[in-house]
Amino acid sequence: MIKAHYQKYELHFKQPAGTSRGVLKTRTVWYLFLEENGLTGLGECAPLPGLSIETSEQIEEQLEKVCNDPQTFINKIDLLQDLPSLKFALESALLDLQNGGKREPFPTSFTRGESGIPINGLIWMNEIENMQGQIKEKLAAGFRCIKLKIGAKDFEQELALLKAVRERFSSDEIILRVDANGAFDNYSAPDKLKLLAGLQLHSIEQPIRAGQWTEMAELCKTTPLPIALDEELIGINNREDKIQLLDTICPQFLVLKPSLHGGISGCDEWIKLANERSIGWWITSYLESNIGLNAIAQWAFTKNTTMHQGLGTGQLFTNNIESPLEIRGEKLWFNPSKSFGM
Repeated sequence: MIKAHYQKYELHFKQPAGTSRGVLKTRTVWYLFLEENGLTGLGECAPLPGLSIETSEQIEEQLEKVCNDPQTFINKIDLLQDLPSLKFALESALLDLQNGGKREPFPTSFTRGESGIPINGLIWMNEIENMQGQIKEKLAAGFRCIKLKIGAKDFEQELALLKAVRERFSSDEIILRVDANGAFDNYSAPDKLKLLAGLQLHSIEQPIRAGQWTEMAELCKTTPLPIALDEELIGINNREDKIQLLDTICPQFLVLKPSLHGGISGCDEWIKLANERSIGWWITSYLESNIGLNAIAQWAFTKNTTMHQGLGTGQLFTNNIESPLEIRGEKLWFNPSKSFGM
């Protein structure tokens, strides 16, 4: 019989992290433990206030229910459909338990240390000079795919920053992605997309605010620069609504985060629907600790994609959980000789 309990944990950023939801100094997560026959499976529940559809209060209330009767929720995982970060935690903890409680929910050549996952280097929102320094560090480390958060500073300055990178490196040498987090207004968005497209960017995430399906559909139809949906997918958790969104907007890409977009099974469904419509996609972590990042990376590896994924934010915290995850060059690796701190 499976038993369950949870533990609250506060992560501390090494330096304040600028996001579309303000500057973060700490981050609260909950670890869900499933125990059976002397084995323990572990999952991470990591909602982000202001972005996730669930609140911290809802998470703690529902965690109590899951721990009081884990088997019911395991048998009916869609009871957590509108709590995607908790659904992800339960799914990954159960898979970990079923595979021996070794923090290997998806045993593959990745967990054997034989293969790595190509990832993008993320440039955080900051003053332009700081962002220039971040770019230099990522390029020196061997990253060939750079993702910049834009929309928080003067657009002309951001454009100049991207132009400087592109003048030094061609699109064959460095892949450039940008994420606007919905910062462009509907009126100026088409012109800004044209200017960005002139720099041979790979794509732009969420150019305008989520929830404007008609306006986003028009942008995706006419854009000279591929558009990826991210925040647009939040709260769209049943299959019929997913189909309606994809068929209405017809985006070029999806950016999938299990903690935000329906857990592992919910994202599997997004991928299936996207593939049926020839819509590209990649997988991104979401400021989880190394526990959640590990589960996402292992799941992402099973997708056999060569596209750069958005993984590796585990380096941001001073008190992250020790893990076998390592970034070498532009790839995320799992070092089997190392162990997890919990």
